[in-house]
Amino acid sequence: MPDRAAATAFVPGHVTGLFTVDRRETPAETGSRGVGLALEAGVEVTCKPADRTTITLDGAPTSVESVSRVLDALGVEATVDVSTDLPIGRGFGLSGGMALGTALATNEAAEMAHTTNELVTVAHVADVEAGTGLGDVVAQSRGGIVIREAPGAPPYGALDGIPGGGRVEYLALGELSTPDVLTEHPDVITRAGTAALERLQERPTRSQFMRSARQFTADVGLATSRVESILAAVEETGGVGSMAMLGETVFAFGTALSDAGYEPQVTRVDPAGARIE
Repeated sequence: MPDRAAATAFVPGHVTGLFTVDRRETPAETGSRGVGLALEAGVEVTCKPADRTTITLDGAPTSVESVSRVLDALGVEATVDVSTDLPIGRGFGLSGGMALGTALATNEAAEMAHTTNELVTVAHVADVEAGTGLGDVVAQSRGGIVIREAPGAPPYGALDGIPGGGRVEYLALGELSTPDVLTEHPDVITRAGTAALERLQERPTRSQFMRSARQFTADVGLATSRVESILAAVEETGGVGSMAMLGETVFAFGTALSDAGYEPQVTRVDPAGARIE
């Protein structure tokens, strides 16, 4: 392959508030229904075709299964340099973000001429097969407040959205294992997620999203005592927060966490979705 200039993609972080686990015959059809937020805080992925694949995260050598699977699917060896201002393993969809960023940037750098939907499918399949996500990639490709109405990558999945955006606060406390949770609790998650999604679709607003996400958090029982304590404090001040799926992270719109006396990180809803920079 001739030497090419590097290309860089930005992919928004993604916080899922409620979801289902929808296993299908193929990874492209597998996914989740649910709702989440694409964030201006995200991942930047720079790729350049190379003789041997190397991956760095914030300058340190690492391995990321979803990224390796994307490169294998595209038939490319590359240097992949990832930087992010979000914490790993806290429910921000970074495995999916790194996969999608790698797909977009490699396609650009290697002049491969894949379409957006083709690249989204490659990244979604990689994330599913790695066991690190079911719906982040498709939401990150769209941006905004994303409703995943049907599971899977294009052409299987169906997306809609809640208009608007705004300030988002979050407190990232600790990690949860996405593969473990998806394996151990799929039925409980899907029952709760289906009910929460139906409530939201009756009134698709930001406030209803937060209420539905909070109820989902209670129904699935994944919140730690630290998360429950923060959510209770937010509710005492009249706000509504919820837990990021899947991580020991609390998020809320506006100043709900600040009003409750915490010092959160602040970002905003990203309306544009993944893109080449």
